[in-house]
Formats: sequence, structure tokens, C-alpha cells
Amino acid sequence: MSRFLAALFALVLFPLPALACGGRDDPCALPSGNYHMAVPEVAAPRGIVMHLHGGGGRGRGLLNSGLAREALARGYVFVAPDGDQPTRRFKQDWSVRGKNLDYDRQDFGFLPEVMADVRARTGLEGGTVLLAGFSRGGSFVWDMACQMPDFADAYAPLAGAFWDDLPTECAAPVRLFHTHGWNDRTVPLEGRSFADGAVVQGDVWASLKILRETNGCDARQPERNSFEGDLWFRHWTDCAAGDIRLMLHKGGHGAPQGWATRVMDWFEGKGLDAEG
Repeated sequence: MSRFLAALFALVLFPLPALACGGRDDPCALPSGNYHMAVPEVAAPRGIVMHLHGGGGRGRGLLNSGLAREALARGYVFVAPDGDQPTRRFKQDWSVRGKNLDYDRQDFGFLPEVMADVRARTGLEGGTVLLAGFSRGGSFVWDMACQMPDFADAYAPLAGAFWDDLPTECAAPVRLFHTHGWNDRTVPLEGRSFADGAVVQGDVWASLKILRETNGCDARQPERNSFEGDLWFRHWTDCAAGDIRLMLHKGGHGAPQGWATRVMDWFEGKGLDAEG
């Protein structure tokens, strides 16, 4: 049987449910908020990749992102919720944990509602889950990894970490791949403060220390380092549980070229293992 006929046969036997929402201009609406979704053209999706936008962004803008393309090409449902904090400076924001921060919606409840609705609409019961996010979205990925570690199988924050006051501990070990720009001035590696110190971005190094303790990494230093051109990696892979990777690049507040591919390779258990 040809590959075309085999794929067609599989689609006939296991058709995906018809989706009535999820596109750029027709988000799926829940009582607590909206989300956007794209479904791969496969008989049975392999899992779900959820991506949280930065402060002031929108989920629909991520439907054409590199991570969306990578996820769909590999057979994953791609989901991009909308942050919704209408009384805050960034109305499209996430309820990142921190001192002197009040929110209209607690996203620790919203994201599980989105996940349940995605599964109901697609009929996807199993599969692996990746939660990624940029900037403020990246910070909330850290919060989810720390406080709700069972939400996803792996976490990939980009240019965002904990905000002060930092948690004293996290609930359970996780797999986490953090990416940050060496020249990031919006969210510096060491963090920065606002409103005369009333609100403070957390220190990425301090965030990593908390997670190392949670994962049972006996040594502070990584098990090894590696290098690929302008990218520098630190690997904590010999801990009691979980897996921590740090990728630094020479740029600013954004992703290095090839970020989505590297994240998906790591998520699927390949890549990032070249010795350097």
C-alpha cells in the first residue's frame, strides 16, 4: 500500500473532529478567556504544544510562529491562549507570581481549562505536552513548572523567569529548557526593578538554583557545558530527577535563530547533547 493510501485509510478510520474555532480571527471562547489553535494534518496527533505570548501580545500572532510550524510539522496540536488582565498596564498579560502584583484572572486555573477544552474539541486523550512562553509568558511558564509540574511533560521558557519574591521551593522535579539573551535589556539575566523597587523581575540564576534544588542536583555547576557557534549551553542532566538546560545567545530580548527546532528536538529527546 502506498504512503498516500495508507494515510487516507488512517484518516477514514480515525478522522479528527471538525473544529468550529481556533483560527486567527475565530478564537475558541471559554467563560474564562479565549485561545487559538492549529491542528496538524495527521490521523492521530502526537500531543500538544502550548505557547504563551509576551506581555501585550496576542495568541493569534503565534499561529505563524516558528514553534507553531515546527509543532504542526511534527504532528502536534498547537495552542496559543490569550492573556487577559483588563485592568493592568498590559491588558494581554499573565498572572505571574510576584509581590505587589494583582490580577483580574488567575491563569493557574485558565490554562488547565484551555487544555481540557482542546482535548475535548480534538478528541486527543493522551500524548505529550510542552508548555513554552516568551517574556512575561516565559515567566508564567516558570510559575507553572514550579507550582503545577504535572501540567506538562516539559517546559521551555524564553526570556522570562521568576519574579520577586521568588518561591522558596517548587512542587516536584521537571524537564525545563530555558533560553536567554546575553544582551537582553528588557529582562536582564539578573532581573531589574520597577516603581522604585516595588516590583522586581527575578534573577535567572536564582531561578535556576531553586529548580536545581527541586530536581536534586547535588552540584551547583552543570554536569557539562557545550557550544555551537554563538550559542552556549549548560546541562544539568545528572540530577536525581528532571532535566535542566540553559541556552544563552548573544542577542537581546528574543529568540536565537533555530530556537523552535532546538526546543522541539529537546522535547522529543534528541539534540543538545553535542560535547563542547
